[in-house]
Amino acid sequence: MDDSRRIVAADDVPEDGTLLFTVSEGGDRTEAILTRLDDGAIVAFSNYCPHWTDVRLDKGAGALVRNGELVCQKHGATFERDSGVCDFGPCEGAVLETIDVTVEDGSVLLTDDDYAFENLGAAQEYDRSSGNQIGF
Repeated sequence: MDDSRRIVAADDVPEDGTLLFTVSEGGDRTEAILTRLDDGAIVAFSNYCPHWTDVRLDKGAGALVRNGELVCQKHGATFERDSGVCDFGPCEGAVLETIDVTVEDGSVLLTDDDYAFENLGAAQEYDRSSGNQIGF
């Protein structure tokens, strides 16, 4: 097993949610999510809604999963967890970018040669405030 490709222990991927991690491609960092399917398989997708690519599905506490589908909380779009296909919402028919992973010896490994694993969690610190500029 190549430790530089290890993302996390497979048991740490939630059964009804996602786990956020960061990868890099040619110096550019991007976020991805791991999710566990009903059959126990683990898949990874880019952490961005295809409708507006600045909208993150997992903001750090796990993406919303409803009726077995990933949900974009900004638009209400739903994505099949096995394929990443949007089956409802403004980006219906679009597909989340797949990032290749495999499970080996109890660990989730990044097998997508386009990316290098950087860290668990977000690619950067985000301001969790509402962003309102109202002064009192």
